[in-house]
Amino acid sequence: MVSVEKEQLSSEALEAARVACNKYMVKNAGKEAFHLRIRVHPWHVLRINKMLSCAGADRLQTGMRGAFGKTYGTVARVEIGQILLSVRARDVHKPQVLESLRRAKYKFPGRQRLCVSNNWGFTKLPRERYEALQAEGRLVKDGINVKVLAPKGPLDSRTLSKLPLSMLGD
Repeated sequence: MVSVEKEQLSSEALEAARVACNKYMVKNAGKEAFHLRIRVHPWHVLRINKMLSCAGADRLQTGMRGAFGKTYGTVARVEIGQILLSVRARDVHKPQVLESLRRAKYKFPGRQRLCVSNNWGFTKLPRERYEALQAEGRLVKDGINVKVLAPKGPLDSRTLSKLPLSMLGD
């Protein structure tokens, strides 16, 4: 799920979206069939300077003097195009994933888009490249991600296609 607006999402809205998405996925795909990640974190602290509105309150208030308020809540500041939620699952569960994210979308203010990634799981590798590197044995699992092992050996045996010919010399 990707944000289409620049906005602030409260920690309560993030939790409500997580619960809605998780509940639908557990019910329809199974507890072990998916992995949900919240990709934003509510670091920004909101504050409020409470003002009294009852009789005799003018003696207690200081107006805007020392107006640094008490903490009121936390929000995540979100940019346009920033990823909010990610779910990885097998291709057979794609309809359930899209439906769960659609339901979670209603917990947020503003507009969001549902996007299907071409990458393998939460990695930054496209599916075809991941499968090719896996077949070559050049991937090392690293939590939810993978590390690509660089080719080793003499430079003569490596492909230097990434370098311009002017750099290779005569």
